[in-house]
Amino acid sequence: MKQSACGLDCYDGCSIVYESNKVRGDKFHQVTKGSLCANVNVNINKTPRITTPLINGKAVSINEALAYAASIINDKTLLWRGSGNVGVMQDITNLLIEKVGGCLTKGSLCDGAGDAGITEGRGVNLTLPPEQIEKSEVVVVWGRDITVTNRHILPFIEGKKLIVIDPVKTKIAKKADLHVQLAPRSDLYLAILLARFIFLEELHDKEWLDKNAREYEEYYDFVRTFRIKALLALIDTDLDTIGEILSLIEGRKVVFLVGAGVQRYSIGDQVLRAIDSLAALLGLFGKEGCGVSYLGDSKLGFDDPFRVNTKKVLKADTPFEQFESVIIQGGNPCESMPDTNKVMDRLRKVKNIIYFGLYENETSKLAHVVIPAKNFFEKDDVRLSYGHSYVSKINQLKECDFGISEYEFVRSVFNIKKYDGLESEEYYIDHWLKQCEIKEDILISKAYKKLPYSNGFGKDGGDEFVFLDDYDDDFIEQKKLRRPRGYQSLSCDESSFWLLNSKSNNSINTQFEQDNRVLVHPDLNFCDDEEVLVSSEYGEVVLRVKNCTDIRNDCVKITSNTIGINRLTPPTISNEGDSACFGEVKVRLSKLVL
Repeated sequence: MKQSACGLDCYDGCSIVYESNKVRGDKFHQVTKGSLCANVNVNINKTPRITTPLINGKAVSINEALAYAASIINDKTLLWRGSGNVGVMQDITNLLIEKVGGCLTKGSLCDGAGDAGITEGRGVNLTLPPEQIEKSEVVVVWGRDITVTNRHILPFIEGKKLIVIDPVKTKIAKKADLHVQLAPRSDLYLAILLARFIFLEELHDKEWLDKNAREYEEYYDFVRTFRIKALLALIDTDLDTIGEILSLIEGRKVVFLVGAGVQRYSIGDQVLRAIDSLAALLGLFGKEGCGVSYLGDSKLGFDDPFRVNTKKVLKADTPFEQFESVIIQGGNPCESMPDTNKVMDRLRKVKNIIYFGLYENETSKLAHVVIPAKNFFEKDDVRLSYGHSYVSKINQLKECDFGISEYEFVRSVFNIKKYDGLESEEYYIDHWLKQCEIKEDILISKAYKKLPYSNGFGKDGGDEFVFLDDYDDDFIEQKKLRRPRGYQSLSCDESSFWLLNSKSNNSINTQFEQDNRVLVHPDLNFCDDEEVLVSSEYGEVVLRVKNCTDIRNDCVKITSNTIGINRLTPPTISNEGDSACFGEVKVRLSKLVL
């Protein structure tokens, strides 16, 4: 029997037991408690792998591929890394880029705007421990489909009063005491409206505020600049619903579970600051059973041996064409980046693309060099988590006779180029593990706090919470969308629909199971399985319809494992955090002219 951990990109960081060539969950893990998702149990093993190294489409040995890659990696090289595997050893390729004088990326395709907003208000982004979620009385799930992205948290919220705020009636929303099916991109305004009524009803925790956030009266002045009637219209709700929310949270231990979806806009940082400001008014920081859970900073407090000082370009809008060589490590930018038509045009202008990954995809097909990688069953690593503070050692469970690890890739190029300064793989893994605290044989992150912010805010504590004090939303309705040839517009008024992009159960973005459907409300009068063209000013994709009453009739929903979805999304960058704004787009639905 061997123990390990899942390296896939999700909150949970499942602990794994490997015995008799079978994988099962570790029932003693503090969070996952013995369960595994289908991605670990099934999809890792059934998805076809890249097994043959290639140079310009010709099969070669792994040594030939590495030698060729080493010859084209230089100071005009960019490294673009995906996040399908979040083990710490993925970042060792930073050392190679630093050595050659190349370039890395900055920003995020996921959570950067929200993290920036949290840091602006709290000073540091600490993870809320699951045990504090378990002690709560009321849980507000805000734009987070926990049955898909965070299913192991479900036992921690059993028996709680449950409020779900989401444009989609998710599985968890159907079980909620209250579901607020707000309009997309209105989360900021709902948080502001709730704050205003908290002041009006004098529900704010004056004792806590006088000690930890003394500028709360200035925040009242700020929220009063918004008209209540206009906010209700923008959110698409009513005063009765606002009253229901307040009655459920008043005087109780409340935890907000906030998802990345609420911040996938240019104003994403302001959304998280407004939700944090709402929690601060209620005095929910530094108390048992209270707080705001987002994606925590998993590396907070660690000395990172892979942190380097190099040139950087935006990850969400990468100028690939400016580089002579591009290394794509464990990612698929031709599908995962916004405005992928432009992304592919840029990549086609690159002289040398090195694809280092597990699966054949739209990006690997453009590559000049393909190098097979190992998955997390086949190598050693360390797993941190942005959903909790427990650390797991990833142990090699299987042999792989065709792929190489990230460490082996870097070591090979260092040797070929006769570089020095690279430590052993064991050194780097021990470097991470030795920094962890150990309690009853459990590894815990250095940033773990039983009660985050109980000693104040900021990196060292003692600072005050900083309320949202600015409002910058210059989003303009998109230009009239073009009508493609061979299709006719469904809507005579040429209306368009918010694009909702959510995760799916059996995939990590385009890894594993893929889809080809667009979910629409039955009011739009489409037939199930009818082909429809979904278009935006950035591109178009043909998908099959699935009618669904769980979404609003001003929205369509396409999951992130759908090939072509990001032909529709904008290259917009958030105001803060250098993050992609996948949600800041409306689309048109059209059907074939018969």
